[in-house]
Amino acid sequence: MTLSQFDTGDWLKEVGRRVPELEGLLRAPASVQDEEGYGHTLREILQQPETWIGTARKAAGLSTAFARLVDGDVREEAARTVMLTGSGSSLYVGECVAPALQEDLGRPVRAVAGGDLLTHPGMVVVPGRPRLLVSIARSGNSPESTAAVEHLLATDPLCRHLFITCNEQGLLATAWREDRRTSAFVLDDRTNDRSLAMTSSFTNMALASRFLGLTSDPSGYIRIVERLCETARTVVMSGASALARAAEDDFRYAVYLGAGCRYGGAREASLKMMEMSAGRVRTMAETFLGLRHGPMASIHGDTLIVCFLSADPLARAYEIDLVRELDEKRLGRRKVLVGEAVPAGLLNENDTAVECPGLNAAGDDFAHVIDVLVGQLLAFFRCRALGLRPDAPSPDGVISRVVSAFRVHRATRESPQAPA
Repeated sequence: MTLSQFDTGDWLKEVGRRVPELEGLLRAPASVQDEEGYGHTLREILQQPETWIGTARKAAGLSTAFARLVDGDVREEAARTVMLTGSGSSLYVGECVAPALQEDLGRPVRAVAGGDLLTHPGMVVVPGRPRLLVSIARSGNSPESTAAVEHLLATDPLCRHLFITCNEQGLLATAWREDRRTSAFVLDDRTNDRSLAMTSSFTNMALASRFLGLTSDPSGYIRIVERLCETARTVVMSGASALARAAEDDFRYAVYLGAGCRYGGAREASLKMMEMSAGRVRTMAETFLGLRHGPMASIHGDTLIVCFLSADPLARAYEIDLVRELDEKRLGRRKVLVGEAVPAGLLNENDTAVECPGLNAAGDDFAHVIDVLVGQLLAFFRCRALGLRPDAPSPDGVISRVVSAFRVHRATRESPQAPA
């Protein structure tokens, strides 16, 4: 099936035929999928290749508008700094793309938590005006997202705003339509995940955000995304069964390792496991080199270690050394190694390699969407193994799809000035 012929229904049928662990789930009537609480999540995970193409083409069609937000025009100066803000998974989107955007744009780019913009704006706002704030949010209704925008619109008139959201009815997409300082990029409604955990919304918002650094080459950007779609299809077809078997293992702790742009992916994959297991699997994300500085002490016989291996030879050399050190110290229950051309010598008897053909050509600055797809599948299967419902895995309602409204406090005295 070529990308131009891609159809989600046909794709799901193909997955059902070729992945035994998903066949029964996909063929079950909608009523059964709803009763067992997995229909939305599974479809939203598997639909990602098709939705990525739609997002890439839509973004590429707006290359002039995206470029103006960063580089200005005859009326406006170029943005001297860029901030990507969100909360939870949306923050991790920013962490996935900020390092690459900074390299592409040649100016400071930072991912900033929406909550920090409310509590410590003077400490987290990137110096340099005018600036661009990219607000990333699935629903566009979270308290941090809207309150942070309101604050900066009131206190920083030179700041331009780009809202990347999946909900055309959300506040980010509707509340400031008349303000010329704001622009909204609303993704296809299918990416507005109905399940609790963000899946297709995350990867699509990451790809949309990444285009800010590639506006001069929209066709090249689309080619990279097409390559990622083919990689994702292969990962599902050839890797889902192995991930299902790994998820059946009795691990109670999971560590996710990634570096550079892929550290944000490790953070998101870690959160997916925590959310979908309702906290029954404790998780941590760390860099490969950072693991040695204390966190390695937390790895025991109940620990799954997921390693997102870099395409860069220098980075991978350090990562391989760390994996071998874990083996030498006999740490962890099993490993899942994710990347292209995973060295066979790194695999022990119980380990799993998820081969990702074409990932090295796409580069580490795009690889996080594949890493996150692997993390989503692993979390989905673990959730099912624990007898939980992936669409709503928190049986006591401790967490919800959209964070509940909370009181937004305003400073009672003059706050420190945000950096110019």
